[in-house]
Amino acid sequence: MKLSIEQQIIQLLANEDQRALNLLYENYSDSLYGVILKITNNEEVAEDALQETFVKVWKNSKKYDSKKAKLFTWLYRIARNTAIDKLRSFNNRFQKEVQIDNSNVYILPTMNLNQDVIDLKEHVGRLDEKYQIVLDALFFQGMTQQEASDELDIPLGTIKSRLKIGLRELKKVYSP
Repeated sequence: MKLSIEQQIIQLLANEDQRALNLLYENYSDSLYGVILKITNNEEVAEDALQETFVKVWKNSKKYDSKKAKLFTWLYRIARNTAIDKLRSFNNRFQKEVQIDNSNVYILPTMNLNQDVIDLKEHVGRLDEKYQIVLDALFFQGMTQQEASDELDIPLGTIKSRLKIGLRELKKVYSP
């Protein structure tokens, strides 16, 4: 008995066989891209979200349970959630962009700055590594908390806790 393409992909995913990615892309990328593009309404963001979707599918392939959902339904949910996250991230960055020429945000009075605590990266480097990693991702690489959670494979709640503790430790350095 010959397996359907969906069954073949499920079997390959279960065996962590990279051929599954090729088959997934060939058979589902157009549909998933359409879903993502409809949500994001931006081709560049949609392309990024599609790529991220396939990365998430691969990383979570062991979590797929054919008893709970059809393969396309599982892929659809991952694509939809990724598109929503990407859209939020894109919109947040776009809204936070500052026009430097027209802004006085960066004009800071320097007489009140404590010269001993200006080097932020150096002080972050003195924290426990688990806090350094989170602060680096969020502040120096510009990731959102969700992106840091995905990228570092750390639960979102743990990201938030480590951020809070790391900032509290830095506050001790910067408080008079």
